[in-house]
Amino acid sequence: MAVIHHDARLVPSKIELVTGWVESQRWYGGKGSTPALRRVGGFRLEDPDGEVGMETLLLLDEAARPPVVYQVPLTYRGAPLEGAERALLGTMAHSVLGTRWVYDAPHDPVYARALVETVLGSRETDDAEASVGANEIARGHSTGRLDGVVADSFVLTGEQSNTSVICRMRARDGGAAPPVIVKLFRTVQSGENPDVAVQTALTEAGSTRVPTSAGHLWAAWDASHGHRLEHGHLAFAQEFIPGVEDAWRVALVAAAAGTDFTARARDLGAATAEIHRDLASWLGSGPAGVEARERLVAELEGRYAAAALTVPELASRRAESRAALRGILELEWPPLQRIHGDYHLGQVLDVPGRGWVVIDFEGEPLRPLADRNQPDLPERDIAGMLRSFDYAAGSVRLTDGVDATGWATACRDGFLAGYASIAGPLDGARLALVRALELDKALYEVVYEARNRPTWLPIPLMAVRRLLDDRLLEDKERS
Repeated sequence: MAVIHHDARLVPSKIELVTGWVESQRWYGGKGSTPALRRVGGFRLEDPDGEVGMETLLLLDEAARPPVVYQVPLTYRGAPLEGAERALLGTMAHSVLGTRWVYDAPHDPVYARALVETVLGSRETDDAEASVGANEIARGHSTGRLDGVVADSFVLTGEQSNTSVICRMRARDGGAAPPVIVKLFRTVQSGENPDVAVQTALTEAGSTRVPTSAGHLWAAWDASHGHRLEHGHLAFAQEFIPGVEDAWRVALVAAAAGTDFTARARDLGAATAEIHRDLASWLGSGPAGVEARERLVAELEGRYAAAALTVPELASRRAESRAALRGILELEWPPLQRIHGDYHLGQVLDVPGRGWVVIDFEGEPLRPLADRNQPDLPERDIAGMLRSFDYAAGSVRLTDGVDATGWATACRDGFLAGYASIAGPLDGARLALVRALELDKALYEVVYEARNRPTWLPIPLMAVRRLLDDRLLEDKERS
């Protein structure tokens, strides 16, 4: 067990060092403000060689509204770590050990090995024995599906909200072992992370449509000055599938070339239905009550109001939109269940010999964790993927001047046919729900594009018009 020097003086302090560093991190949510960090929890990992100190800090940013808990794992070294200059937070003067080089731990191979060993071995961490905040140990929980020892590791770049470490593995007997990716959740919230809960359930169901879940790290912290411990996931380990493209890139190439993608879209629809079937079987489902229906319709109406404020031309069709959205209250709804929640072509991998593999079950990242863990309509995932095919066509129109409208229509029809081949026919009520949720997604896109990429605004605007026109056509046919 590591020796902790309780009376040692640190200059600067850990909090001071982290505060100056965290402001520049992509996952820090308080851009433009100065963090006010307070330690609310943490633990230590053990280096078998006794050379590297490893500590995870759980820090509450009290400057945020509402306050946010961040996970900041650190390693402390007596000399610089070669090749890790970009991960260096700075140096501290330790009154006992001298100068300590402090690193963002995911970039340190000693930390990666210790973290994976804790998860795959279902081990407990060490107590940090700190004088401020909780000192609850964290616990690894293995699914027993993957094993091995980290041979080397590197951090993925470009992530917004998490930090993912790719670990090349070797078997404990020295042979080969499949690689693992460990996702560290930088923003920590109380409760289960849906990425862990949903993907682990699918692994237990024997699904090959998701990467195999290897295990997770579960911890506790105290953000309420000793009144109540909160618990949540800190890390998630799963199978890493190297050298593959996501469906968005595959679809863009096909759309630009005019290559028929209908069969692939049909396969993706079938894969989606398989995932929904397994989730309902393993995590259950339940009827949509009046409150859930009213809440959904209120959300949809609020979305249209926000879009009309952003793009005033939509205001003239608000009555049509309200009629379309309120109409779904009278429909027969399918049971609510766990779903993906943020489903699009970028969340799907094209794996040779295995087909489509779906990743990232965290749900819509801007929604609170409690909401993302609630059962929802499977039609939300269907609508999200239909919008994604539409976006692929819109993208090649903007970038290459290619009219892929017919390509997108064929993909959408193929996807729905593939879904129905597993889930059964989609009746009029379910298709109406899909269209309503498509409209909701398109309205969200309108606001996003108007604020961030105005040249892309025609893509969702065309979809809003099409969906509302389809609704008017249906009304005329019924009358």
